[in-house]
Amino acid sequence: MEKFEGGCLCGAVRFAATGKPKSVFWCHCQSCRRHSGAPVSVFVGFEHSAYVVTSGEITKFASSPGTVRGFCKRCGSTLTCEVAALPTEAHFHVGAFDDPARLQPTKHFFRNEQLPWLHLS
Repeated sequence: MEKFEGGCLCGAVRFAATGKPKSVFWCHCQSCRRHSGAPVSVFVGFEHSAYVVTSGEITKFASSPGTVRGFCKRCGSTLTCEVAALPTEAHFHVGAFDDPARLQPTKHFFRNEQLPWLHLS
């Protein structure tokens, strides 16, 4: 069984996910840009039952109706995004994993909000 480990910048929050990810995707929405400070976010989805926070705690806030975002309260690292439309999944920022190269995105969401100067294959 595959295992994926990661955490925040300061190391206060650590987590591990096991099994096959539900999906790995680019998200171009403005809300994700504002949360991450990046022009696009890449997420990996896992069922809630497939991951565990091994140290610290993911602090969460409701960023918009039906969306809850998670971060480290100590260093501010963006960690998760959960949406009401997919109540059994948590989406982790791929950059928070120890080996993000293993998690290659295969689809795009909110492509209509993609920045015009961002060119991705």
